[in-house]
Amino acid sequence: MAKAKTTTGLKVFSSILNTTFEIGRKVADDFKENMQIQFDEFLPQWNYVAVPVDPVVSGFIKS
Repeated sequence: MAKAKTTTGLKVFSSILNTTFEIGRKVADDFKENMQIQFDEFLPQWNYVAVPVDPVVSGFIKS
């Protein structure tokens, strides 16, 4: 996958995280009230972005 490319020249890069992540972590109680979840059209159960509802914070995040 690291060396994949298309006939038009698009190159794909991938990286592997060699980190063990804790399972069962819970989000903050007010997470759903303070974040807007934007699901991707392709595999929305895996691909999504959490965007803060607070306009001060969301100004720093480019989607």
